[in-house]
Amino acid sequence: MFRLLANSSKGMLRTAAKNQQVRNLSIHEYMSANLLSEAGIKVPRGIVASSAEEAFQAAKKLGVSDLVIKAQVLAGGRGKGHFDSGLNGGVKTIYSPEEARDLASKMLGHKIFTKQTGASGKDCNKVFIVERKYVRREYYFAILMDRAMQGPVIVASSQGGVDIESVAAENPEAIVKLPVDIKKGLSLESAQGLADKLGFVGNAREEAADTFIKLYKLFLAKDATQIEINPLVETSDHQVMCMDAKFGFDDNANFRQKDVFSLRDPTQEDPREVQAEKWNLNYIGLDGQIGCLVNGAGLAMSTMDIIKLHGGAPANFLDVGGSATAKQICEAFKIISSDAGVSAALVNIFGGIMRCDVVAQGIIDAVKELDLKIPLVVRLQGTNVDEGKKLINESGIAIFPCDDLDKAADLVVKLSDITSLAQKVGVHAKLSLA
Repeated sequence: MFRLLANSSKGMLRTAAKNQQVRNLSIHEYMSANLLSEAGIKVPRGIVASSAEEAFQAAKKLGVSDLVIKAQVLAGGRGKGHFDSGLNGGVKTIYSPEEARDLASKMLGHKIFTKQTGASGKDCNKVFIVERKYVRREYYFAILMDRAMQGPVIVASSQGGVDIESVAAENPEAIVKLPVDIKKGLSLESAQGLADKLGFVGNAREEAADTFIKLYKLFLAKDATQIEINPLVETSDHQVMCMDAKFGFDDNANFRQKDVFSLRDPTQEDPREVQAEKWNLNYIGLDGQIGCLVNGAGLAMSTMDIIKLHGGAPANFLDVGGSATAKQICEAFKIISSDAGVSAALVNIFGGIMRCDVVAQGIIDAVKELDLKIPLVVRLQGTNVDEGKKLINESGIAIFPCDDLDKAADLVVKLSDITSLAQKVGVHAKLSLA
């Protein structure tokens, strides 16, 4: 959570992961609250609503005058975000059902823009109406899998309700880290010790320790990669409650966590990534101009690095795997070409299990079906490479073949620059080999 990735491609992927929900399932706050409640962990009462009228009825049903309405989107920074409706803030205090209806009408069906959504924003399809609790103190609590520790680590702080990265940067002494032996679990003694370090006293100390243990058990039971509670609070009547929760789950646990994965909301994800998953393709959208189609994650990262080395910027990470069919290759090109910012594409295939002739046929099918306008540089090496090159040469399609990866990267960057310049002045550039 607090590490910096030095490698340029890894840094780009980290940025993408921050702006989009990828590879690890995330669920909405109201869903997280339900999971917490089912585990015996205290949360404020709340009701989710999909329309302004439902928000009105939810506020009436809760039967209290102090409420909070929260936009349900999978992005942080909602409180400081703004909607395309003109409303500022995705978390608002309200005092009546009428206010709930009015604010819900300005949130639902509109896009919210926060520091984590990017320029495209996120659609708000639901709001969460919850009772407002008055708190004495706010804390931060998270459990995550940490490779360096080779297991679960609890990260906590007495400074909650704020951006934890800022706390770590400005006051690292306020961060408490507690590695947990996954075989032994979190003991009562360790949980109480953590409560002491955070400053809980009296009955709140015992309740905090009990909450920590229940959160850890939930973390393991649901195959979570992260549970983040910010803030965890002690209320004015000394109850320990989780006021906001963010969950992440291991995609590899899909087969045994059907109930959790049924909570997935594809409308909050990049539609290109949703489409890629349908075809068993590994895709992450980035902000560059050069589309990449590669087999193997390592080769894909290297390809992105060498594009950067030559002054270009990858538009995506796309690993087609080792056994893709011509149809999957074609679908991969549909995903790449759906990005209006892509001005050139590089195919880099090292055929081991993957056959170069299958890739070549997929490329040909895609170019013909999509009437692909962007220049395409293709590097094929490995199994059936001669057959693959023959298919491309006889296809009559304007493709730029290149056996040397360094030269291929240099070429695709130059072609991208030419195409981008032509697009800016409103000229269609049709490039071909001399």
